[in-house]
Amino acid sequence: MRRDRAVVLGAAVAVAALAWAYVIWLAAYMGALPPAGADMPGMTMPGMTMPGMDMGTTLAPAISGWSAGDFAFMFAMWAIMMVGMMLPSVAPMLLIYAGVARQAGSRGKPFAATAWFATGYLLAWTAFSMLATSAQWALESALLLTPMTGIGTRLGGFVLIAAGVYQCTPLKDVCLSACQSPLQFIMRHGGFRPDPRGAMNLGAEHGIYCIGCCWALMAILFVVGIMNLLWVAAIAVFILLEKLVVPGRLLSRAAGAVLIVAGAWTLFWA
Repeated sequence: MRRDRAVVLGAAVAVAALAWAYVIWLAAYMGALPPAGADMPGMTMPGMTMPGMDMGTTLAPAISGWSAGDFAFMFAMWAIMMVGMMLPSVAPMLLIYAGVARQAGSRGKPFAATAWFATGYLLAWTAFSMLATSAQWALESALLLTPMTGIGTRLGGFVLIAAGVYQCTPLKDVCLSACQSPLQFIMRHGGFRPDPRGAMNLGAEHGIYCIGCCWALMAILFVVGIMNLLWVAAIAVFILLEKLVVPGRLLSRAAGAVLIVAGAWTLFWA
């Protein structure tokens, strides 16, 4: 059992680390201006064309529409970023699954491998990534968003207030409870599954509850900048604490109050 848990934890850490490495690399290149006259495809955000410039001109990005390749590129970015942010927070669930699966296997009633559960969980967040990419495309098309600086002050204030209010709702409490009590969640949703498809479905169900718990926090990225790594890391750490700390609801409500105040300040005084 100890070996199985070590393997599961090691795999989760490795995958999350690779996802973070990609996001950091991507942010570093997107935040750097290309040399004058250099052709660096893929180093600019979708919707932004970087005209060539000479020593006597300034760089003036021109807004353009997204191509299918741009959409796919940003979808991949969102999906990989969600892996890096959410795998650490689901690690307790994966460890419990691995431990119970080992016990069941020793009794001759094996469960599907933990990887199937994790796959279902990440597929749910991949679906969320598609929604997030679509929202980004719509906001950029309406000239309301730039990936590095986020949406405008007014709209950003409303988003922060909405996220803060959601942190204090019963739906948030229900979803957070499912994330804080992994074993109870599994028992309430039909128990452990012996077949890979069943394990994936169980993982996807858990992922949906996790999305219900965290989607409003992810919306903050549209305010502070989608590729703002400090905020990406801060939100990931908060999500982990929210699920691990015993008075998680108090933490959620405290964050909600802060977001509401920040949104109001943004609307009326920023």
